[in-house]
Amino acid sequence: YPEEAPARPTGVDGFWMMSKAVINSQFAEFVDATGYLTVAERPLDPVDYPDAPPANLKPGSMVFTRTQGPVDLRHLNSWWTWTPGASWRHPVGPLSSIDKRAEHPVVHVAYEDA
Repeated sequence: YPEEAPARPTGVDGFWMMSKAVINSQFAEFVDATGYLTVAERPLDPVDYPDAPPANLKPGSMVFTRTQGPVDLRHLNSWWTWTPGASWRHPVGPLSSIDKRAEHPVVHVAYEDA
């Protein structure tokens, strides 16, 4: 997408990874204690994305979309859908919740959030 350009090489410093996934109830405790707002929940500044369609400038995340069969793997929008309102609290969109997913791994957490 034009708003994701230009492509450039980058590096990532070393980091530690937990041996077990963080679950929704644990992440909720962290958010309750700190008031943290994840990348998927933060408002977007149009200045940061000058060529982005206005519909894409809402907080949200990419949600996996089941396909009818094989897809062209070069086009991730064949099986992922930009979903305004999707976040760790609303894993498949704004009308979903984690109420019955307390023990599931937290999703829609960006590197910055981790």
